[in-house]
Amino acid sequence: MVTSTKPDLRRAREVAESVTDPELPVLTLADLGVLREVELTGTGSVVVSITPTYSGCPAMREMRADLQNRLHEAGFADVEVRTVLDPPWTTDWITAEGRRKLAEYGVAPPGPAPRHDAGPVPLRLAPPGEQVRCPQCGSPDTEQVSRFGATACKALRRCHSCHEPFEHIKEI
Repeated sequence: MVTSTKPDLRRAREVAESVTDPELPVLTLADLGVLREVELTGTGSVVVSITPTYSGCPAMREMRADLQNRLHEAGFADVEVRTVLDPPWTTDWITAEGRRKLAEYGVAPPGPAPRHDAGPVPLRLAPPGEQVRCPQCGSPDTEQVSRFGATACKALRRCHSCHEPFEHIKEI
């Protein structure tokens, strides 16, 4: 049996898609929607494009390192990870599988991202009137305890039905 040493795009994509998020290890970068593209250059380099969930996301460094390490371990010698900012990431990019995994993990997945027309983003002074279901019991009778949870992209909530606290991924 002869084994090819030529880099395989499908294998590179499979490896990149299996890398987990450092802050939400139940999700892969593909589930989270931050994995944009995996390409092979003419010289055989693997180029992976990712998008941060928000500007200044501290997990980007770890995502880059994890992608590079996993691809190197899989036999890809030359790996470049690029950050792509346009279009910006939105919680709508979280896959249905990712949303299911979040709920099973005890984190309420985000609802639909807010829509804005072209131009300036409107300033809302009142908190959103969102209804977030408890990932433990499914009750919509929940309250926000803190606008920020363990990370800036999550809020801390409490369920009035089962009395359990939980995190909620904010809609972006």
